[in-house]
Amino acid sequence: MNIQEYDILNTIRKNPFVNQRILAKESGHSLGIVNRSLKTLIQEGYLNDELFPTAKAQSEFREKAPKNAVILAAGFGMRMVPINTETPKGLLEVHGEPLIERIICQLHEAGISEIYVVVGFMKEQYEYLIDEYGVELVVGTEYAVKNNLHSMKLVLSHLSNTYVIPCDIWCDRNPFSDCELYSWYMVSDCVEQESSVRVNRKMELVSVSEGMGGNAMIGIAYLLEPDAAFVRKRIQELCQDSRYDGAFWEEALYQKDRMIVPAKVVSILDAVEINTYEQLRELDNDSSQLKSDAIDTIAAALHVQTEEIGEIQVLKKGMTNRSFLFACRGKKYIMRIPGEGTERLIHRAQEAEVYCTIAGKGICDEVVYLNSENGYKITEYLEGARVCNSQNRWEVTACMKKLREFHNMGFTVEHEFDLFEQIEFYESLRGTIPSVYRDYEKTKAQVFSLKPFLESCEKEKVLTHIDAVPDNFLFVAGKDGREELRLIDWEYAGMQDPHVDIAMFGIYALYNRSQMEELIDAYFPEGCQRKVRIKIYGYISVCGLLWSNWCEYKRSLGIEFGEYSLRQYRYAKEYCRLVKEECQKQEEETCSE
Repeated sequence: MNIQEYDILNTIRKNPFVNQRILAKESGHSLGIVNRSLKTLIQEGYLNDELFPTAKAQSEFREKAPKNAVILAAGFGMRMVPINTETPKGLLEVHGEPLIERIICQLHEAGISEIYVVVGFMKEQYEYLIDEYGVELVVGTEYAVKNNLHSMKLVLSHLSNTYVIPCDIWCDRNPFSDCELYSWYMVSDCVEQESSVRVNRKMELVSVSEGMGGNAMIGIAYLLEPDAAFVRKRIQELCQDSRYDGAFWEEALYQKDRMIVPAKVVSILDAVEINTYEQLRELDNDSSQLKSDAIDTIAAALHVQTEEIGEIQVLKKGMTNRSFLFACRGKKYIMRIPGEGTERLIHRAQEAEVYCTIAGKGICDEVVYLNSENGYKITEYLEGARVCNSQNRWEVTACMKKLREFHNMGFTVEHEFDLFEQIEFYESLRGTIPSVYRDYEKTKAQVFSLKPFLESCEKEKVLTHIDAVPDNFLFVAGKDGREELRLIDWEYAGMQDPHVDIAMFGIYALYNRSQMEELIDAYFPEGCQRKVRIKIYGYISVCGLLWSNWCEYKRSLGIEFGEYSLRQYRYAKEYCRLVKEECQKQEEETCSE
């Protein structure tokens, strides 16, 4: 049977045949297709002469009937800022009903009770579904660093005659049935620029070039066993390749330039994927989730109504915070919302003191609002700004020049950022959980042995950024048309030896030894004294251990940083050895004189 014949047979199963015109209307196919399909179905023994399904058809219905469903609900829902800081996307409410509850109820209406929900972010909020609806939760631990292809890997053994459903879908009509005769993937009749597929005349889903536009991908799919077997094998293959860490599970549906399953096209009014705050507002202006603390903060700070806040776009997730771009009354702003565990890492009152100290000096971005208690911050958006390319020597040199100019201003604040105390503090945040590094205690002892040397070095403590990394240097257009530099994100700033900022820049950029030397030379174009250079090596070691512990704390919260965390630990070890080697050489040279 082809798809049209399957559709017509299924339509007759649901509603006794009356005439061809009604059948055409209910099946969505033309009168000509209906007549040809009826003839074929009779010839192949699926319909009798009275156009009732035969025993052969009934066997087909039973064999291909849905067995279970998988709901994917592990991710952050990053595009749902600022709602995703308070509620996981599956629990967003439309007309008073959580999205995932509506999906589960619609599955139950279709007779499907075996339901697996893959959870991760805010997983505890989904626990009640076990008692309320009898679902099984499958916990994913990689949701922070990998996409839902890896969520699907957790439920491969259940994929067979299965519905696969994203949790952020709202369907006006129930899209599920107790009878499915072929696999499909649901798309909308709406054209969307972000879509990577379009429906051709054969109802195939074929790839389109980026930016060309295609049918909006709703994300619901049905997989019969033969196609499920292909997907199971493909997911296992893809998950072994780190290039697919950020891939969606739909990647496993492709064979060359098209999906292995046909399209199921629905009206844009029947099914909506809710990706953004504004989409939720359009669907249900009275949704309780629209009453966001972040949105209320913006409205109060800018003296506007919440309806005037729009064009909300998630920015790249930072290592500490979530930020989003928004527009209001013709201007664009960025709002920072502190990330997981940040309240234990950042002293917000001290951060506010720093911003007050440097305000109006042309050093950082313009702060419109800063809450010294919860860390919410609103800044004006710098149009056309770009971060420093750590591999571009000209840009790095410009950043070091800007950094030195700032240090030479000699700003002071009341608090200090003590590197060794902060290591102990970050380490304490793990509680009784030991370090993931087997030789951590030995490494820590070696790094801490550098403390007397660093304390003996000449230094003049001034306000130091501490997090002066490439991503925090912004190149912006100045009023005279020339590019200017801004240094942003002063959360960790405090009194310290300013040369710590050089070390921080280098280890974040993951520089090798020769690149570190070039970086130091860029800060000291007149030349860097040998003892100062060795001191900076020491800071590289200490800061590496500092951020390694920071990463370990974040890891305990389910947030991984991949290569970055491993490299920080290596900096701690390698530059500790380098300092000791250089100090030994210096001592030997002094003795030989």
